[in-house]
Amino acid sequence: MWQIIIPIIIVLLLASIRQINQYERGVMFTLGKYTGTKMPGWRLVIPVFQAMKKVDIRVKAVDVPDQEAITKDNISVKVNAVIYYKVADAAKAVIEVENFYYAVSQLAQTTMRNAVGEVNLDELLSNRDEVSNRIKDIVDRATDPWGIKVDAVELKDVTLPEDMKRTIGKQAEAEREKRAVIIKAEGEVLAAENMAKAAETLAASSGALHLRTLQSINDLSSDQSNTIVFAVPLEILRAFEGMKK
Repeated sequence: MWQIIIPIIIVLLLASIRQINQYERGVMFTLGKYTGTKMPGWRLVIPVFQAMKKVDIRVKAVDVPDQEAITKDNISVKVNAVIYYKVADAAKAVIEVENFYYAVSQLAQTTMRNAVGEVNLDELLSNRDEVSNRIKDIVDRATDPWGIKVDAVELKDVTLPEDMKRTIGKQAEAEREKRAVIIKAEGEVLAAENMAKAAETLAASSGALHLRTLQSINDLSSDQSNTIVFAVPLEILRAFEGMKK
C-alpha cells in the first residue's frame, strides 16, 4: 500500500513546485482569491486549489508605431516613439488590467497624439525632450493604478509632409542668407572704423603718411609682374610750392 502512496505523494510534490526567477514575481491565488506575491525561489503551489501567475519585472521597451497627429498650428505630422517602463506592483499588474503590455502601448499612442496637438510645429521640432517628458508624466500617472512605473519616453522621429519640408528648407536658406548679410555688414562697419582710426593716426604723426607710402611701394616692388602707379601725396606738392616761393 505504502509503495503506491509514497510515489504518488512524491509526484504530486514535484508537480506542485514552481520556480520563480530573480527577475520575476509570482502572484498567488487560492480558490480564486489573491493571497500574496511570492519572491524568487521554489514555491509550492497546490494543484486545483491554488494558481500562480508569474510577472516579469524587468524594464520593457515598447515601440509606439507611427501616429498621425495634427499640431496646434494645424500641420499634419507622423510621430513615433519608444516607451520604457517596468512593473512596480505585480499584483496590480495582474488584477487591475487584463493585458498591461497592450494597455500601456495603446495609452501611449493616444497620449502622444494629444501631446503633439498641444504644441506648434516649431516647438515639436526644437523642444522634443519637453514633449517626451510631458507624455511620460501623463502615461505614468494613468498607469499608476495598474502598478506600472514609466521610466522614460523618447520621440524617435517626426515625419513632415513633402510640401512642408520644402517650405522649411526655403525658410532655413533665407535665414542663412540673412545671417550672412548681417555678418558681412558688421565686418564692413568694423573695417571702416579701423580704417578711420588708422587715418587719424597717420594724420596726427608727421611723416607717417610718407613712410606708409614707401612701405606700400616696397611691398609692390617684390613682384615684377605688378605695374605701379605712383600717387604723389599732396603734402609733397605743397612742399614744392613752398620751395618756389
